[in-house]
Amino acid sequence: MKKIAFFCIPAHGHTNPMLPVAAELVRRGDAVRFYSFDEFEAKIKATGAEFVSCTRFLPELTKEEEEAVKNISTTEMTIQDIKITIRMNDFLEEEFKTFQPDVVYTDSVCFWGKLNAWKHNVPMVVSTSTFAFNQMSSKYMKQSAAELGDMIFGLPKISKALKEMEPYGYHIKNAMMLVQSDNKTDSVVYTSRNFQPYSECFSDHYAFVGPSVFSKVLPNKEKERPLVYISMGTVINERPDFYNKCIDALKDMNVEVIISCGNSMDQKLLGELPSNVKVYPYVDQLDVLSRTDAFITHCGMNSVSESLYMAAPMVLYPQTSEQNAVARKTKEIGAGVLLTDDSAAGIQAAVQEILNHDSYAKAAKDCCDDFRSCSGTAGAADFIENAPHTGECFDMMDELKKVNQRFHPIYWAIFAAIIVCFGVFVTWQYAWIFGVAGGVLSYPISQVVQKLAYNRMAKKVRESYRKK
Repeated sequence: MKKIAFFCIPAHGHTNPMLPVAAELVRRGDAVRFYSFDEFEAKIKATGAEFVSCTRFLPELTKEEEEAVKNISTTEMTIQDIKITIRMNDFLEEEFKTFQPDVVYTDSVCFWGKLNAWKHNVPMVVSTSTFAFNQMSSKYMKQSAAELGDMIFGLPKISKALKEMEPYGYHIKNAMMLVQSDNKTDSVVYTSRNFQPYSECFSDHYAFVGPSVFSKVLPNKEKERPLVYISMGTVINERPDFYNKCIDALKDMNVEVIISCGNSMDQKLLGELPSNVKVYPYVDQLDVLSRTDAFITHCGMNSVSESLYMAAPMVLYPQTSEQNAVARKTKEIGAGVLLTDDSAAGIQAAVQEILNHDSYAKAAKDCCDDFRSCSGTAGAADFIENAPHTGECFDMMDELKKVNQRFHPIYWAIFAAIIVCFGVFVTWQYAWIFGVAGGVLSYPISQVVQKLAYNRMAKKVRESYRKK
């Protein structure tokens, strides 16, 4: 029997995938202590795990801070995580002494889980509710100007907050150490290697187990007319303007429509509903998706994973950089269409594109088969119970760094030779132009070299998987 401490941030999208894993570990006889927040108490206790409330450690937010967190401000969420870590320090010091966990299973952005695993030298496995992101896979993220500005201008505030943790024994140089994936940290990712962008550059310290769900329901699309399901997730879901456009787009189509809008929005804002539209605060999403023919989604990782798990193609309407990455991959495999025009006419056209072309449903079904062939919660439980994983494994990111280190000296040696030759045999007056050109071309050429090196190494990695 193992003693396993679970840690997660107060967010449904991060907590929900951990619940089936907790239930599987409890079923095996492991002692699971889940440090979470009161809104998740019933769900956690239903898994059989011991629930430990951390709600009292949440700081009081000003209206500005609350609005920033609600709008997915990376700076504000990072600072609040640091504040929670400090407030929980004494409590967790005592918990680690009394419970003495064999393994810590912590969400990828739960600072207090990660930091205390390191501080107390307990083997850690990271629960990754999005894609695993590193230097390569981050290329799938398309950040808005507002998100980039928030990150850049928030760096001084984050650096100051990190220094405040030092007296408590948390020595972190930068926040990237806490959130970016690396090839030496044991991690469970709730998708398949096929769906993970740049999966070849993630080492065997990653277990790609597929969606973590309780449902045993199978997709069943047989019914009188198509079902269109609409949900904007659990965070940015107060969108009566968008829901009204969806209703206007679909009210005269021969489809059934279900909208899940959350419990914080006044449904009266949607007016009198057409006969083919039903609106609920919450639904059993997996059950609805099993019957869905087109899912209009914000592209949260859980929603997209559950949709593909139930072979439901999507109209993709991402709201954040992470959701952009998920939308890009879904479009890439042919299981969704990007909503570039969110007017009623644009929404109607996107839904009709999905319903009128079987290729989207086929791509979703292919991904469904791929997901269901993964090891699932049993594989995640095996991986956690056997942590730490210490075997030697190929680290492509280290190899790519070496390629980059070799490239730059050679590159600048070539340009230096060109400058000297031009100066000696033509004129020194304009030789500086080649120096400027070298600087301008350095990044794009290095990216091409990196991509070629990646493709070469990725081919070898894929071959090694086929041999296993």
